[in-house]
Amino acid sequence: MKAILCPKPGPPEVLQLREIARPVPREDEVLVKIHAGSVTTGDVMLRKLKFPLTIIFRLFGMPRKEIPGHELAGEVEAVGPKVRRFQPGDQVFGTTTGLRVGANAQYVCLPEERGKGTLAHKPGNWSYEQTAVLPVGGMTALYLLQKAVVRPGQKALVYGASGSVGTYAVQLARHFGAQVTAVCSTRNVPLVESLGVVRVIDYTRENFAQNGERYDVIFDAVGKLSSAQAKGSLAENGLFVTVKSTTSPQTEHLLALKALAEAGAIRPVIDRCYPLEETAEAHRYVETGHKSGNVAITVEHEDRT
Repeated sequence: MKAILCPKPGPPEVLQLREIARPVPREDEVLVKIHAGSVTTGDVMLRKLKFPLTIIFRLFGMPRKEIPGHELAGEVEAVGPKVRRFQPGDQVFGTTTGLRVGANAQYVCLPEERGKGTLAHKPGNWSYEQTAVLPVGGMTALYLLQKAVVRPGQKALVYGASGSVGTYAVQLARHFGAQVTAVCSTRNVPLVESLGVVRVIDYTRENFAQNGERYDVIFDAVGKLSSAQAKGSLAENGLFVTVKSTTSPQTEHLLALKALAEAGAIRPVIDRCYPLEETAEAHRYVETGHKSGNVAITVEHEDRT
C-alpha cells in the first residue's frame, strides 16, 4: 500500500511517500480502507517534535507516529474474528489518537473498542473528505463545551473561531442555545459570519478583553489565551476553557457528532484538499498558520467507486 512515512523529526521535506506492506487486523481490530484523511496543527507539531519532548508526549498518549495523520474516513475492508460492531463494506470515520501509525496511508488497523483510536459509522450525508475533518476538531470542541456546560441563553465567546476547533465550537455552542461572539482575523470575518454568530470581533482592530462585554463561557480554540487574560471578560460564575487542556476523545463523542452532522446542525469547513502524494505540501501550508477550518487529504485507490 501507499503511505506517508516520517522517519525523523524535521521540516515537511522529511515526509516520504513509500510502498509498504498492508496491515493485517488482529482479532479485535478493523482494517479500514482509507478514502480521506487530514493534516492538523497537531500533526505538524508532532512531525517536528524532538527528544526529550517525545517522551513527555508519549506519557500523555501521543506517541510520535511512523505514519502521520490523526483523522480518517473510509470503508471497512476486513475485521478480526472478535469484532461485532463493524463488517466489511461499512463506511466509517475516526481517529488514530494514541496509535503509533496514522491515517496518511491507504489502509490502517483500528481497535473496535476505544482503547487507542476511535471508530464509528460515518454520517450518511457527508462525503469522505467532509467526514475525515470532523473527528479531532469536532470532538475537542464538543468535549470542552460539555465541560463548560453551555446552556440556552448564555453568552459564549470563541477565540480563534476560524480554525478547525473554532469553527466546530461556534456551531456546537449555537446548537446548545448560546449567543456566540467570535474572534478572528480580518480575512476570516466573512467565513465566521456564515456560521451564524451574533457578532464577529476582528482582533486586529479590537481587543475583546477591553470592550466591557461579559461572557458566560470563553472558549480558547487556538491555545493563545491565558485564564488571566480571559478573567476580566467572564461573567459571574463564568468559565474559561482552552484547547491547551487535556481532552479525552470517546466513541460516544463521534456518535454524537455523526447525529449532529446528519441533522444538519454542523457543517465542515475545508480550506484546501491535497492528494496523499502531496501531504508534505499540506504540512507546509498548515505550518504557515493561515489555514481556515481544515485541510483534507484525499486517498485514491485503483478500485475506488
